[in-house]
Amino acid sequence: MTSTTVPVIFDLDGTLVDPAGGITEGIAAALTSMGLPVPGQDLLDAMIGPKLSDSLLNVARVPAHLLDEVIRRYRQYYVETGIAQGRLYPGIREILEAYAAAGRPVAVATQKPQTLARTVLAHHGIEKLFQSIRGSADDETAVDGVPLGKTGIIGAALKDLETQHALMVGDRAQDVSGAIANGLDCIGVAWGFAPDGELEDAGAVAVVNTAEELVRVIDKLQAIHSAAMSEVTNDGNV
Repeated sequence: MTSTTVPVIFDLDGTLVDPAGGITEGIAAALTSMGLPVPGQDLLDAMIGPKLSDSLLNVARVPAHLLDEVIRRYRQYYVETGIAQGRLYPGIREILEAYAAAGRPVAVATQKPQTLARTVLAHHGIEKLFQSIRGSADDETAVDGVPLGKTGIIGAALKDLETQHALMVGDRAQDVSGAIANGLDCIGVAWGFAPDGELEDAGAVAVVNTAEELVRVIDKLQAIHSAAMSEVTNDGNV
C-alpha cells in the first residue's frame, strides 16, 4: 500500500458481525423478565444499530424509570449468551486480514459500549487487526472523553487514525449520516438491518451485497482518492 492509502472505518453489528439473534433475543428476554411487552420481530431487528437506550425508549416504549434495569438485564444476557450466538459475515475476516497484511489502517466505530465492542471483537479473534476501536461509554453517556452519538464516535476513530480522510462502512442510516458529518463517504452493506432504501436515502455512495463487491468499491474509491492526491501534488509543483 502507498502512503496515500485511505483507512477504512467499520460499524460493528450488522456490518462486521451478524448478531444472529443475540441482540434481539437479549432485548426480548430483558423485557419479558420485567413484565414489559416485546415488540414484533421487525421492530426488534430495527433496534440493532441505533443507540440501545433510544431504541428501548422510542421503539419498545420502555418507561424511562425502568430503562437502566432493562439495559442491565440485557447486557447480562448478551455477555453470558448473546455474544456466542454471533458470527462474522462471509468474507469479513479475509478482508480485515488482507488489509492488515497490506498495511491499510482499519478501525471500528460503533454505538455499542466500547468495552463490550472490544469483547465482541476479541471473541471473534479480530480485535488485534484494528488500529482503533471506538464506541459509547459503558453507560452510553458522554463521560471521560468518550463521545456520544455516531458522529462523535467516528470523529474519535479518525483522531486515533491521525487522519481526516477515510471511508466508512455501515449498515444503517446513522452510519451514513455520521460519516457525512465528518466529511467521509460511506459504503452501505445490504446484509445488515436497514430497511429497503434506508442507506440510499441517507446518502451512501454505494450499497453492496457481498464482501467481494465491498472490496471492489473500496478499491474504486481508493483510486479516485489517489488520483485527487496526485493532482494536488502536481499542482503544488507547478
